[in-house]
Amino acid sequence: MSKKPFEDFVERNEGRRSFLRTLGAGAAVVAFGGALFRLSGSAADGKARAVKRPDGRPRLPPGQRLLSALRPMGGVPGDPDPGAFRLEIHGEVEHPFTLDYKQLLALPQTEQLSDVHCVTGWSLLDARWKGVRVADLAKQAGLKPGARHVVFAAAGGYTANVRLAEALAPDVLVAHQLDGRPLPRPHGPPARALVPSLYFWKSAKWLTGIKFVSRDEPGYWETRGYHNHADPWTEERYG
Repeated sequence: MSKKPFEDFVERNEGRRSFLRTLGAGAAVVAFGGALFRLSGSAADGKARAVKRPDGRPRLPPGQRLLSALRPMGGVPGDPDPGAFRLEIHGEVEHPFTLDYKQLLALPQTEQLSDVHCVTGWSLLDARWKGVRVADLAKQAGLKPGARHVVFAAAGGYTANVRLAEALAPDVLVAHQLDGRPLPRPHGPPARALVPSLYFWKSAKWLTGIKFVSRDEPGYWETRGYHNHADPWTEERYG
């Protein structure tokens, strides 16, 4: 029996990702149209900007440069032990509930290749993520008509706000795997938010809760001068 198209795509790109991780800091490998290019950083950036996403925007947003691996970006660490994980789904919902790690893994899982764009100016293409769609959690909880925004809550009181329509996009996950392995410690295990269409600070690490709210609640960075929306393609870095 032939493999599913997505499985074929993942297998091909995993080989590329493994090769990419062997490179030194002076070069990058980027996959375009089924081909590999070993290029200097600036040349790779130019190639990435020449490729268009399905929405017509360039693959690499303005002001960004490519990196070959996800960069740790600090934050107050949470407990990485899956046994201690609890994720509260609450707010403007009919049926609030809390998940432990085993329950999270028992839900329908999504695997996807997603790009990451950090407000500090770096991007990572084709990271392979696995997790549960926030839209599926919202459906299970039963959104009330007044829900308009989502607040991702994490260790140390960190929060990040996202418009409801963007939080319910099919590529927004509670992610627990990166490139086929459990999230490594610098990246917020055992689970984090993943919101690929926005700057990476919206993808809260060491996730503890998802709250649906009727009024916007700017989060940690938004109340410290960063943009409330955070679209990388319009460079919404600062408020």
